[in-house]
Amino acid sequence: MFANNHTNVSITVSDEEPDELGRMRVRARRKRKKLSNRRLLRRLFVRYWTLLVIIPAACLLFFEASRIARYNSSSSNNVDSETVTETTRDNRVVNESKPAVEKGMGVEQHKNLNRLDPTTHVVGGVRERCLKILPPEKLETMDFPEEKESGGPIDEVLYMLSESDASFVGGNTTLSQLRTEDIRFNYFTGNQTFEERDRSFEMKKTVKVHCGFYSVNGGFKISDEDKSYMQACKAVVSTCAFGGGDDLYQPIGMAKASIQKVCYVAFWDEITVKAQELVGRRIGQNGFIGKWRVVVVQDLPFSDQRLNGKIPKMLSHRLFPQAKYSIWVDAKSQFRRDPLGVLEALLWRSNSILAISEHGARSSVYDEAKAVVKKNKAKPEEVEVQLNQYKKDGLPEDKRFNGKKALCEASVIVKKHTPLTNLLMCVWFNEVVRFTSRDQLSFPYVLWRLKAFKNIHMFPVCTRKDLVNSMGHIRKAKPLQG
Repeated sequence: MFANNHTNVSITVSDEEPDELGRMRVRARRKRKKLSNRRLLRRLFVRYWTLLVIIPAACLLFFEASRIARYNSSSSNNVDSETVTETTRDNRVVNESKPAVEKGMGVEQHKNLNRLDPTTHVVGGVRERCLKILPPEKLETMDFPEEKESGGPIDEVLYMLSESDASFVGGNTTLSQLRTEDIRFNYFTGNQTFEERDRSFEMKKTVKVHCGFYSVNGGFKISDEDKSYMQACKAVVSTCAFGGGDDLYQPIGMAKASIQKVCYVAFWDEITVKAQELVGRRIGQNGFIGKWRVVVVQDLPFSDQRLNGKIPKMLSHRLFPQAKYSIWVDAKSQFRRDPLGVLEALLWRSNSILAISEHGARSSVYDEAKAVVKKNKAKPEEVEVQLNQYKKDGLPEDKRFNGKKALCEASVIVKKHTPLTNLLMCVWFNEVVRFTSRDQLSFPYVLWRLKAFKNIHMFPVCTRKDLVNSMGHIRKAKPLQG
């Protein structure tokens, strides 16, 4: 028998001995967990990386906007510190005269009516004010400059007047009949022929021209008391609202010296007087509402209220015969700068006799004509007649005048009353009477015909926004129902 020589091997197993296989499994699970976290972070980054860029950029933009707002606020306080008390008092008077229904129109309108913040733009990487007006301490001591010999091509402008109403359209047609038939030439304008139109553009020492107020029966009648006030004005800021029109916004930002030297005149008709009374704006016994002297006009010459509005806009030299300077502001805007400072910045500093706001969107009269028709601001056939006449006269499609835009926006007009500017306003008025009431279409033509007109300041949209605060976007108060 074989002997069992196998050696027995005993293996001792202890529960306390580490399980190497278990350790390996734990490490594998930890490794998979780490890889899983990395994949998750990678996926989150790929999906949401735009937020990591946008959020810091938005924070930076908010910081810069806040910084600019603080800068503008401090600049406004420095520029207009002399006028804040006066402005606050004036607005308190105006607000107290408004009914509760208008006071509840919202905080935004109140803020807009009191904004004195300067409008700025960036020039060469530096933010500058659009209208560089003098500081308050200089405005307080400013006065009108001494008159000098103009030395211009025109010495005198004579206005056409009727010797007899019977000489006009045979004397058989009344003013009311002319309005009914919507004839634009009437007793106020005179019947200007094409031959007289051509002669009115001639540069002579003495020019005879139609310029409104042709007949005593032509309408646009003003009381003797208002005439007396207007004839005493040496400089004037004017506006108008006919046919109910726009609200009357109180001017702000004036130095005390300017309040004593400059007239503020608003032309209303009886319809506007009644409409404004319904919302609590009543003309005081002294003829004023706030700083505005309200002149009520009787017997308006035209059925088109836009055309009636051209009379105070373009013929201020006839309405204020003693005034040396005038500033026109459309009724939709609030004038918010010192008038003497505006004259200094736009006329005296640049040696100009006329400053007018340029058009913000277009430069060519032909492009503007297309826009006028597209927006239904004039009848296509009327615009066609006007443009065909201008083409026949040889008006080029130039988009520049002395290096600046020829097309004006004309909501703000600043001028010195000289024979040359008076002539320009007369022939411009005659063009809007003869053709369409869209004065932007005729202004480049008038400049082109008056070739001697050089010293004109066409200021940009930025400057206009600093001069006036447009209220066209603000909802107006509804008249109270009686």
